[in-house]
Amino acid sequence: MRSDLRVERQNVTLSLPKELIKKSKVMAAQKDMSLSAFLRAALEYKVREETGYESARKRQEGLLEKGFDFGTKGQVGFNRDDLHARRKK
Repeated sequence: MRSDLRVERQNVTLSLPKELIKKSKVMAAQKDMSLSAFLRAALEYKVREETGYESARKRQEGLLEKGFDFGTKGQVGFNRDDLHARRKK
């Protein structure tokens, strides 16, 4: 989910504790965001998290950091020139 000006929007009315609103406004201001944009971003994050997007992304990042074992024991038996050499006729 991405905030986009072309996405159809709908207003919603929330009843929240005053202290939560106050702290949220401060956090939004620190990020140079409106309260509406701040709450939208928080909701989008939560939806992505609940739908598995975040866990899948973190899992893939973990795989990239760990790397893969291709059985080479860290040694490469060829070089770039070998890979890109043109066949001589």
